[in-house]
Amino acid sequence: MSKSNGLFLSLILLFVVSSSVSSPRSLVFGSPVPEQRYNRPDPLSHFKYYNGDYDVRNKHYWASAAFTGVHGYAIAGIWILCGLGFGTFMIVKNLSSSSSPITGHSDSYYFIPLLLVVLFTSLVIVATSFVLATNQSSLWRTKKLKETLLGAVQDARRTIRKVTRVMKEMHHLLRPYDPRICFRLNSTSHKLEKESKIIQQVVHKNQHSIDHAIQTSYLVTVVVVSINVALVLAALVLLLLHYRPGFIMIIFLCWVLTALCWVLTGFHFFLHTFAEDTCSAFEEFERNPTNNSLSSMLPCVDQVYADQIMVEIGSTIHNFINELNLKITMLSRLFELDEHGEDLLSGIRKICDPFSGAPDYLYSPSKCPKDAIPIGDIPNVLARFTCYRDNSTGTCKGGRSFLSEASFEMAWAYTHSIQGLLNVLPDLQSLTQCSFVKDTLANVVTHQCRPFRVSIRLLWSSMLSLSVIMLVLVLAWVAKSYQDRG
Repeated sequence: MSKSNGLFLSLILLFVVSSSVSSPRSLVFGSPVPEQRYNRPDPLSHFKYYNGDYDVRNKHYWASAAFTGVHGYAIAGIWILCGLGFGTFMIVKNLSSSSSPITGHSDSYYFIPLLLVVLFTSLVIVATSFVLATNQSSLWRTKKLKETLLGAVQDARRTIRKVTRVMKEMHHLLRPYDPRICFRLNSTSHKLEKESKIIQQVVHKNQHSIDHAIQTSYLVTVVVVSINVALVLAALVLLLLHYRPGFIMIIFLCWVLTALCWVLTGFHFFLHTFAEDTCSAFEEFERNPTNNSLSSMLPCVDQVYADQIMVEIGSTIHNFINELNLKITMLSRLFELDEHGEDLLSGIRKICDPFSGAPDYLYSPSKCPKDAIPIGDIPNVLARFTCYRDNSTGTCKGGRSFLSEASFEMAWAYTHSIQGLLNVLPDLQSLTQCSFVKDTLANVVTHQCRPFRVSIRLLWSSMLSLSVIMLVLVLAWVAKSYQDRG
């Protein structure tokens, strides 16, 4: 079993790679030159242009993206200033002038403005319905996208924990035979556990923040447009009842709500910009995983380095199993029949080699022939040749039980560890090749990006329509109030 030590020294390299998934040496920081870069004013840099790429860790990216909704924010500010100026003018005018007689007009003079008010009130109701519907749709799409991305992170965490459990079991089995390997296994398992805890903390913290942001945006939109449509309906009733004080108060409140609608219009345009940036970054990553703006943010090992390690591991196990198969062939010839005429190696002619040959050494467990046994079943074969402590010395010497119990236990520890490693090899490949990230982003690009973009765009468009209609309606109310006053 001395050659098994060399085998495990090679196999442990794989665990070193998997444990360094989040290590700066293994990350693909490089110097990516993504095709998509942004030229947007950055309020945090005195409105100089942000020329960076998509990076959610960069506050300047967020500031420049949020600034794309400046048109909505600016109109809201101008609208409030106009309201303050108009209100001041009305107060001064009412205090300095006396009442004037009401001039008579035809019925059409009063009917046409009222008809316009009713028409725009109906448009407000329709636009509000669209806002509420698209707000609900965008909430569902956003949550679905969030769950998909966080689900991939949780899958990676579960994979790390699965690999860690196997490594701890290997450490326990090999501790009596190879302390050096056990030390490396123990060190690597601690690193993996640390990474798993970091992932859990990041997910818990970010998930709470993301959920809070999503719910806040949704609830603010619902509250503002709901109160707005209620006041609009109340204004129509008060206008028909000719209750002037209440109607003036609603004009004041809806003036403020119209400004809030424009703020939400700018905010939703920012969300639309962020959705476009995100999906574009995902699409670019799918086209070129190694040279894009997401490369520095994703915990992925350099693909070339990962492939080299997997080939080295595959070749080591492949050569080791081939050597064992040669030993089995020699034993079959040596102990073809026992004293009772029974084949001691009946049905056991070959150990399953789940790797292809050179140069790729691809892991493919389905290629094993039906009569091959897993390497983990080797102890069942060796048990027939083992001399246990409870056997008499004469029985062991007279029969073919030439393997000591201590040697059998060591063989069992090594073969069981190798089998455990083979069982989690697909999970290790998933970690080293970053397939959990690639598959998730491919799913998002194929199935979720387009409806996500559309839902956010419709939300912004419907909010813009409501804001424009409210602006016109409030001005129509002011005109109608002046008209009724004469």
